[in-house]
Amino acid sequence: LGVRQRPVEAVGVKPFTGTYQGRRVLVTGHTGFKGSWLTLWLHELGASVTGVALPPESQPNHWDLLELPLDDRRLDIRGIGPLQSVFGEVQPEIVFHLAAQPLVRRSYRDPLETWSTNVMGTANVLEACRRQPGVRAVVVVTSDKCYENHEWPWGYRENDRLGGHDPYSASKAGAELVAASYRSAYFNAESAPLLATARAGNVIGGGDWSEDRLVPDAVRAWQAGIPLHVRNPGAVRPWQHVLEPLAGYLGLARKLWEQPGLSGAYNFGPNTSEASTVRDLVERATQAYGKGKVDF
Repeated sequence: LGVRQRPVEAVGVKPFTGTYQGRRVLVTGHTGFKGSWLTLWLHELGASVTGVALPPESQPNHWDLLELPLDDRRLDIRGIGPLQSVFGEVQPEIVFHLAAQPLVRRSYRDPLETWSTNVMGTANVLEACRRQPGVRAVVVVTSDKCYENHEWPWGYRENDRLGGHDPYSASKAGAELVAASYRSAYFNAESAPLLATARAGNVIGGGDWSEDRLVPDAVRAWQAGIPLHVRNPGAVRPWQHVLEPLAGYLGLARKLWEQPGLSGAYNFGPNTSEASTVRDLVERATQAYGKGKVDF
């Protein structure tokens, strides 16, 4: 995708300039897949960006490839002290919280890491926002897996019941409850930050080297000369390119900045008619890659 050739500008997606030009923006999880793309976009928009995250987990990784000249802070959001110190130093006006343990299978292997990062880490970020005057808009990114899973064929609505069978999904529901609690208990005064949560999933795109994700797993298998094993080819998923939900997050923060009444929870995804099966995505990936075998 030409990450060294100003990709966001190249594909013609440079709105929001009036909102973010010169703004102090803090992004947690900026070294991750979505976080690195969001940080790049904010940089292109002229924002003064501070990133807070652990080091990237993969080599290679999108963040290192970008080589952005930004304020790069490496710390664990599970510690409130260092996090609050960064907030006090940079005095952000807008906060995007993306730092998380994002993998379902990893959550089974290490549920305590998943819960402490996704729930208590979110609480720490919101507490730092609460204690820092000047924070005006906060977007907490969770997941469309935060809903109680009924296995029904239609999409979930924002007012459907939260839940989750696996530790990852349940932790994202927990993060939603933490955000709702802070919104009701602390962020209801006129001078308080405006807080919204953003629920998205099945995000694909360049720069993703994560484990247990379909497209990265496919490329790794084909590079190794082995077939890709697909567990559930008939499953229908609302696939979306990474820039699509990020545009939603940027638009949501802009609306919070301009229209205080929009605090709440929001789903981000394609129309139901645009969802496709795992098989269809794998076949398209195989065609784009030019070679590779698949074991359906």
